[in-house]
Amino acid sequence: MLPEQFRNRMKQMLKEEYPAFENSYAKPSCQSLRINELKGDVNKVCGKTDFLEDRVPWAEDGYYYKEEGRPGKHPFHEAGVYYIQEASAMAPVMALQPKAGEKILDLCAAPGGKSTQIAAAMKGQGLLVCNEIHSQRAKILSENIERMGVVNALVTNHEPAVLETHFQEYFDRILVDAPCSGEGMFRKNEEAVKEWSPENVSMCAGRQLDILESAAGMLRPGGTMVYSTCTFAPSEDEGTINSFLAEHLEFSLVEIPQFAGMEPGNPAYLKNSCDRDTITEESRKIRNELTKTVRLWPHKLKGEGHFMACLRKEGVLTGETFSTGGVQKGFPEGECREWLEFEKQYLRKELAGQYLKFGDQLYLMPENMPSLKGLKVLRAGLHLGTIKKDRFEPSHALALSLRPEEAVLTHDLTVKEAEEYLSGQTFQAEGEKGWYLISVEGYSLGWGKLAGGIMKNHYPKGLRK
Repeated sequence: MLPEQFRNRMKQMLKEEYPAFENSYAKPSCQSLRINELKGDVNKVCGKTDFLEDRVPWAEDGYYYKEEGRPGKHPFHEAGVYYIQEASAMAPVMALQPKAGEKILDLCAAPGGKSTQIAAAMKGQGLLVCNEIHSQRAKILSENIERMGVVNALVTNHEPAVLETHFQEYFDRILVDAPCSGEGMFRKNEEAVKEWSPENVSMCAGRQLDILESAAGMLRPGGTMVYSTCTFAPSEDEGTINSFLAEHLEFSLVEIPQFAGMEPGNPAYLKNSCDRDTITEESRKIRNELTKTVRLWPHKLKGEGHFMACLRKEGVLTGETFSTGGVQKGFPEGECREWLEFEKQYLRKELAGQYLKFGDQLYLMPENMPSLKGLKVLRAGLHLGTIKKDRFEPSHALALSLRPEEAVLTHDLTVKEAEEYLSGQTFQAEGEKGWYLISVEGYSLGWGKLAGGIMKNHYPKGLRK
C-alpha cells in the first residue's frame, strides 16, 4: 500500500523502529470525537451516551469511541453536542492555548474541527476569524461553525496573502494547519496514498512557507502562532520551520507540552532534506532548537501522524489592534423592531451586541468586528434570522446557539422522536401557540412552531435526513 520512495525515506528516519511503524498500518484507526463545551458539561454528555471510551490524553474534551456506536448518526451530532475529530488533530489547539476575549485566526480552517475547538475555548468572547481558500470547503466550514453553536466567528474565503492586507499585526494567536502531502493520514485515506509523490512533497513545502509568511504579518508583537501538518516529511515539518526561522529572526520556538507517545522534532532528519533551491544559505543551517517541535507517531499513540510547532513573535502585547478598514459599523437597533419583539417574547436572555443586515437577513456581530469591506464573507457572527413584513423568522443558527433554559417555549424530544424531527416530520403537541426551541435530551436541535395542537417542523429542508 505504501509508496516505495516513502517507505525508503521512513526507514532512514526511523531505523530500528520502522517495522513497528509499518505494522501500525495493518491496525484499524482509532475513532475519536470532541465534546462541544459550548453546549454544556462534558460529564453530562458522557452520561447520556454509551459509545464513549477513554479520554484523549491531550484534549480534556476529547474521547475515543466505539465504532459500532455510530455517533455520526445520532441526533446529538446534528445538535452540535460533539464534533467527530481525529485524536492527533486535537493537539495543535492544545498547543495554541486560545483564551476568551482574544482575536484569533484559523488560517486554513476547513472543515472546521480546529476552529470549533478554538471557539469552545473562547466561550463566545472575542473574535475568531476562520479562513478557507477553497469556496466549497469554506461553505462546509461555515456549516460546521453553525452546527456547533459558535456565535463569535467571521468566516472568510481568501488567499492568505489577500487576508494579510486587511489584518496587519492584528491577531493575538494564529493557527496554521497547513495543506500538506497527507502522509500521516495514509491509514485513513487511500486517496492520500495515490496522490503522494516526492514532487508533491516539495510543492507543499514551498506553499507552506508562503502561508507562514502571510501569517507572520498578521500576528501582533508578542503573539503566538502554531504551525501543524499531518505529514512525516521533514521538508514539510522541521524543514519548513527551519527555513521560516532563518527569514524571521523576530520569531522563536516555544516548548509544547508533550504526552505519552509524542516525541521532539528531530533536526537530524534535515541532513538530506535541506537542499532545496528555494531556500537561502542561512536557512541551510539546521537549528538545534527544532527539538522544541513535536511529532505524533501512529505506532506510539492512539492517533494518526502529526507535527506541530509553536512560535512566538518578539514584542509586548500592548493596546488595541485594528484592521486596515477599521471596525464594522452596526445596523441601527431601532430598525430591528421585528427582532426585538421576537427576542422579548421568546428568549429569556438578551443578546447584547451590534447588528448587521444583509438584505432581509439579520446578524449579531462579534465584538469589535473588523470592517467587511473588500472581504469575501460567508458568515459574520451569529445569524439571527429573517426580517419579514411585521414578523421575524428565527434562523437555525440561533436555535443551535441557545440552550433550552434560554428559550421561553421549549419542547424536548427523546432520541427516537428527534430522529423523526430531523426527517422533517410534524407532530402533535400541547401548549401556547408560537415558536418553540426543539431539543433532544436537553440539547437544542432547531425550531418548531405550534398552532392548533400541531408542531410545524422548521428544521432546514437541506439538512433533513
